[in-house]
Amino acid sequence: MTVPTRSRRRTRTIAGIIAGAALVLAAPLAASAHVHVTPDESAAGATTRLAFSFSHGCDDSPTTSLTVTIPQGIDGVKPVLDGAWKISRELDANGIPSRVTFTALAPVDSGISASVAMDVIFASSAANTSVAFPVLQSCVTGSTNWSEVAASGQTEADLKTPAPVVAVGAVAPANDDDHGSSAGHSDGDAHGSMDAAASASGADPVARWLSGGALVAALAALVVTLVRRRRA
Repeated sequence: MTVPTRSRRRTRTIAGIIAGAALVLAAPLAASAHVHVTPDESAAGATTRLAFSFSHGCDDSPTTSLTVTIPQGIDGVKPVLDGAWKISRELDANGIPSRVTFTALAPVDSGISASVAMDVIFASSAANTSVAFPVLQSCVTGSTNWSEVAASGQTEADLKTPAPVVAVGAVAPANDDDHGSSAGHSDGDAHGSMDAAASASGADPVARWLSGGALVAALAALVVTLVRRRRA
């Protein structure tokens, strides 16, 4: 009776390890299933190239478009042309876009990292505040409106569909012009766009799935080894 009891305890322990590993992996993967903005901070009064990135669809349905709503506190917006997207804009009376839609020339499958970008000038009135950019992600089937903003006492982790948020600092020095900011950027500078996309790709859950799969496989191998040893 002792041996079977030990065996059952060993089995339960191993099952607990596997379940714990699954929970550890699930937390960062869920956190990565957002639309991210890079950089997530900027100076007021200067141009910053913002990249909005994602690596998921709507319940795994391929993404067809991203529509970014331009909030208050913005003095200028210039979408960045990219061969993978068609761009359309809705303009306010002052000529500044109120909404920018990036439509994919081919639907983007879930699990593939992609991004869109725009050059944004934050107004001096936005200095020392957080500015949210609601993003509507449309897919072949369904859509997700990334528009929730954390209330007092909340964090992004408390939200199901958080909007990308940029922390705006103090007004940039007078010698900064529309071609630069603390984030580093110049019009037509391909390096700025590539750096933003590279940083954003760090949120890609595919690599995490692969490493997680390796961990689960190793744990499964441990279970098989213990069972064989028990039978022997």
